[in-house]
Amino acid sequence: MMFRPFPLASNPVRGGAFAPSVVTALLLLAAGTPADCKTSSGLWETLPDGRPVHRFRMTNASGASVTVMEVGAAITEIKVPDRKGVLADVALGYDHPVDYLTNNSPQFGLAIGRYAGRIAGGKFTLGQTEYKLVTQGRSATSMHGGPQGFGTRLWTGKAVRTKEGEGVRFSLTSPDGDQGFPGKMQVSVTYSWTNDNRLIIDYEATTTKPTVINLTQHSYFNLAGAGKGDILDHILKLDADFYTDALPDNTPTGEIRAVRGTPFDFSQGKPIGRDLNAPDPQMVANRGFNVNYVLKRSTIPGEVAPAALLTDPKTGRTLQVLTSEPGLMLYTANFINTQRPMKGGAPYPLRAGVALETQHFPDAPNWPHFPRTTLMPGKTFHSRTIFAFGTGGG
Repeated sequence: MMFRPFPLASNPVRGGAFAPSVVTALLLLAAGTPADCKTSSGLWETLPDGRPVHRFRMTNASGASVTVMEVGAAITEIKVPDRKGVLADVALGYDHPVDYLTNNSPQFGLAIGRYAGRIAGGKFTLGQTEYKLVTQGRSATSMHGGPQGFGTRLWTGKAVRTKEGEGVRFSLTSPDGDQGFPGKMQVSVTYSWTNDNRLIIDYEATTTKPTVINLTQHSYFNLAGAGKGDILDHILKLDADFYTDALPDNTPTGEIRAVRGTPFDFSQGKPIGRDLNAPDPQMVANRGFNVNYVLKRSTIPGEVAPAALLTDPKTGRTLQVLTSEPGLMLYTANFINTQRPMKGGAPYPLRAGVALETQHFPDAPNWPHFPRTTLMPGKTFHSRTIFAFGTGGG
């Protein structure tokens, strides 16, 4: 089924151990943050070119924690409990920061921009001006903001206190013409970690010229624990009845299709592996799921709404995704290098994790009926996504 009409959205050298931040209990209480929460930070390692990389660990009252770093404003570790209270790291990644810059084709943990996903033909028109973008290799497509997108940059990080809990804010300046995109852009990504195991991600950006923007987080989750097999038995439910169609090479067609009767239907929840080998051309070409879903959205602009629920029946861990974004990209790690050492020095198996990338739609600048991604001078882009971890599944 093809569905074209769609409501336009508003434009929206190795270091030592962690050193705890010095924050008084009075300040913590004034900020509404429990005194037993803490953020630790320190030098992780130095890149080959001499640049230092710092990482930050946010730990809540129960001992659950999230670790982030300055390369790509990346999430490197998420330790949350199972139904027995046992903590495990559920985020895929590497042992060293340089690995996130070297052949990191899965884009483990990175903040993606300026434009997450594909822009077909490596160009778009804004106003009366056509902008040609830097594309990947021989491809005519701009992917994830280009070969030197935000995930390849060294951001500046600092610990902050937010109204939700302990936080870390990463900042980046993207110059006018960066990867072909117009406007000098100031960007921030803020991660907040709460006592009830919610990771809140706030994206903000401003620009000096009309431009387009689409930011996302490219973590891969395995709720059994990173490196603990594949995610084929994980149960996934998506709050989406439609998806954006694409050719086998992942070029968007502009069509919005119903999921009902297709392998892309997760509206009632099912094991990820159930339809992974379905004879759909897009599924065959991608060796699994690599599809953007049209989410059911809050009627209040900017408010988050449920998008996905991921459950590991074996451990009972759950992950609920809520977002203010109109889309979610489901990718099942179909091309992981199964020979390359990952965390702990061991390789991951194929489909070792699942990415749930909240975003605007791929190639939206070239499809007027897709939600708009334009950002104008004097306006501030803001987007929020929440990864809420729990137990009780299975």
